[in-house]
Amino acid sequence: MFKKNKRISLLNYWTSRYLLTLFIGLAIISLISASWIRHTAFENRLDLMNFLAEETVYRLTDTTGSNNAPTDGIPGFIGNRERFSMREIDPILYVVDVKGNVLTSNRPMPPGSANNVANFLDGEEGTKKILVETDGKKTVQYVVKKKIEKDNSVVGWVLVLEKKDNLTKVQQEYGQLALLIGALAVLGWGAIYFLSKRLVRPIKQVAEAAKQVQEGNYTFDLPQYNKEEEIFELVTSFKEMANKLEQLERTRTELLAGVTHELKTPVTSISGLLQAVRDDVVTGKDAEEFIQMALLETTKMKTMVGDLLAFNSFAVDAIPVKLVTVNVNHLVRDAVAQWEVMEDEQNVKIQVNYLLDSVQVQADVVRMQQIFTNLLTNAKQAMQEGLVTITLKQKLDSVIIAVKDTGNGISQEDQAFIFERFYRGENKKYTVRGLGLGLPLSKMMAQSIGGDLRLVESNPSGTCFEITLLKATTL
Repeated sequence: MFKKNKRISLLNYWTSRYLLTLFIGLAIISLISASWIRHTAFENRLDLMNFLAEETVYRLTDTTGSNNAPTDGIPGFIGNRERFSMREIDPILYVVDVKGNVLTSNRPMPPGSANNVANFLDGEEGTKKILVETDGKKTVQYVVKKKIEKDNSVVGWVLVLEKKDNLTKVQQEYGQLALLIGALAVLGWGAIYFLSKRLVRPIKQVAEAAKQVQEGNYTFDLPQYNKEEEIFELVTSFKEMANKLEQLERTRTELLAGVTHELKTPVTSISGLLQAVRDDVVTGKDAEEFIQMALLETTKMKTMVGDLLAFNSFAVDAIPVKLVTVNVNHLVRDAVAQWEVMEDEQNVKIQVNYLLDSVQVQADVVRMQQIFTNLLTNAKQAMQEGLVTITLKQKLDSVIIAVKDTGNGISQEDQAFIFERFYRGENKKYTVRGLGLGLPLSKMMAQSIGGDLRLVESNPSGTCFEITLLKATTL
C-alpha cells in the first residue's frame, strides 16, 4: 500500500522555512559582526596604548614644567577623554632607563617584574606580542615600546602592557549585537508570517470554493479586490471558470434533453405513421404517402445517429484522414457545386472570389465537402434569402477561406459556445432539428487535416467563418 504523505499548511511551510533561513543568515551575520567588533576593539585599544606611550614620552621630555603627577594610578596628563576610552582596559605603564631598570610605574610592581621588563627591551620601538608567565600561568600580552630621547640620545623607554583578553573583551557590544539580531529575527518572522497569511487567505478561499464546485455548488464568495496581481488573476480566472462550468452544466442538461427529444421525435413519427398503415387507418395512396414520410423520418434519424458516430470517432482520432494535394480554387468550386446540387436552393446565392494564382493545398476532399456543407447549410438556415460570399486569401504558408453570409447573425451569448458539442443556439433550438454537432464536427475535421475553423465575427448584418488550410510543400 502507498503511504500517504503528510501535508503541511502553506503558512507553516513558508514561515518555518523562512525562519530557519533567517536564523542561519543572522547566525552567520552575528559571527562576522562579532569578529569584526572584536577586531575593531582590539585595534582601537592598541592605538590607545600607543597614544598613552607617546603622550608619556612627550610629557617626560617636556621642558615647560607641565604637571605630570599621577592621579588614581594614571599619569595626570591623561585627560577625561582618554580616561573614558580606557574604562574597559587597565594597562600597566612602565618608565625604565636604557638598562631596563624601572624608574616609575602606574601601579605597584609585583616581585620579579623588573627582570621581565628588562627582557622587553630589544632596541626597537613598536607593538609586540609576548608571552608572560605569572604565578605559573602563561598569558598573552601586548607591549607598546616608545623611546625617551634627550639631546638626540636614548635615555629610557616607556612601556605600556595589557593582556590580550582585556584588549578583545567587548561585553557591551556583544549585548547590543545580540539585541539587534534578536530584534531583526522577530521583525523578519513577523513580516513573513503576516505576508504569508495574507497570501494564504485567498488561496484557501479558492480551495474551499473549488470543493464547492466539485460538489456542484457554484455559489460562493471570493474577495473582489486584491492588490497582488497574481492573486487577483487567480481569483478572477477561477470565478470565470466556475461561471462557465455552471453555464455548461445547465447547457449540458438542456442539450441532453434536446438530443433525447430530437431522437425521440422521428421514432414517434415513424411509429405513428406505420401504425396508421397497419391498422388500415389510411389506405391506397395515403398509405403510400405515410410510408414515404416514415422513410423520410428514418433518413433524418439515420443522419443524426451518423453525426453522433462520426463525432465520437473524430473525438478519439478513429477516422483516418486522406490528405491529397489539390488546387484550392478547384476544391472550393467542387464543394460549392455539390452543395447546390444537393440543396437545389434558389433563394440563396453564392459568390466565390477565387485566387488569381494557382495554389496547391493539403486537404481531405471528403472532409472539406462536409465542412462546406455544414457552413452553407447553417448560412441558409440563418436567412430566408440572401448572399453567401466565399473569399480566398493567400498567406505565407496557408490559404484562408472566408465564408460570409447576410443572415441575422449569432447572438453574443451564443458565440462563446458554438463549437461546444450538442450546443444549439436559441434561434435554432425550436426551429431547426438537429443535434448541435455540425460546427464542432467541422472544426475537428479542419484540425485533423492540419488546418482550423474559427468564427471571425457575427452581428445582425451577417456571420463570417474562416477555414485555414496549409499549403502543399514543394520539394
